[in-house]
Amino acid sequence: MTSEVNTDLQSDRELSTALWSPDPDLAGSNDELQSDMEMSFFDHLEELRQRIFYAIIAVALGATGCFVYAKQIVQVLEIPAIGIKFLQLAPGEYFFVSVKVAGYCGLLVASPVVLYQIIQFVIPGLTRRERQLVLPVVVGSSVLFVAGIAFAYYALIPAALNFLIGYGENVVEQAWSIDRYFEFVLVLLFATGLLFELPVVQIILSLLGILSSELMLSGWKSVVVGSMVVGAVVTPSTDPLTQSLLAGAVLALYFGGIGVVKLLGK
Repeated sequence: MTSEVNTDLQSDRELSTALWSPDPDLAGSNDELQSDMEMSFFDHLEELRQRIFYAIIAVALGATGCFVYAKQIVQVLEIPAIGIKFLQLAPGEYFFVSVKVAGYCGLLVASPVVLYQIIQFVIPGLTRRERQLVLPVVVGSSVLFVAGIAFAYYALIPAALNFLIGYGENVVEQAWSIDRYFEFVLVLLFATGLLFELPVVQIILSLLGILSSELMLSGWKSVVVGSMVVGAVVTPSTDPLTQSLLAGAVLALYFGGIGVVKLLGK
């Protein structure tokens, strides 16, 4: 009888210990959950304000540094316009062009810092599976954006300028406003860089289960029409060659993205 009572008391103690002693793994997850819950809505807003502030400071510093070398950058961007004489049609026009060029280039130079601030703000709310996508997405999008700018500089801009110069040859003197020229060049460069992000968007949507390779492929007719519309809207010139080059690049990127999604088994 005494042994049975002792056995019952021991089992009660074990049960009490199991109930009141938390599992280390559960405790760790609870601590992580508690640390996430400690940040209030206003704490998130404060963090967002700080991230935006750091990003703006980075862009401002990048633009300031680029403004110091604005003359050299302007000369590089003038290279595709062979045989063109640029005019300053208003007081301070070249100065404002330098500021505009420095702003665009500063944004490009500071983009790693801006991207880092965005990732640091977003990543705490991502799942482990989504966090694994961050590095490939960042590297892929950076490479594609630079590739888009290079494609615009070496292919689109020379094609557009050759068409425009040839169209007015022996009819008008080729003297252009420097402000209008750089508005043309900068818009085309950065718009093309953004369009080259299309495969990254496709891969993200497929990994999240929103789109599949079959669904993307089934809408190829709409994509062909849409690429021509995008080519007509994005290119500041109206020549068909530049629009066709950009539309062809968009289609190549789209079908290339489908191929990558297919390789991922989606």
